[in-house]
Amino acid sequence: MAYPDLHSLLQSSGSTRRYFLSLPVSTQMELHELNDSIHTAAQLHQWADRLEKYHHQLTLGGY
Repeated sequence: MAYPDLHSLLQSSGSTRRYFLSLPVSTQMELHELNDSIHTAAQLHQWADRLEKYHHQLTLGGY
């Protein structure tokens, strides 16, 4: 089911909210910045995965 934004998704889905809250706070904050781009739980998982990979690459690159 698609929602208008991340905020609405988190308010409406307990399992998605639990997943979101299990993420590091820094990731949660970055995902909030993408509020208008996240409409489904699948998109939330995709963005969280992308951010994790991005931060891992930064770590490997020494940034």
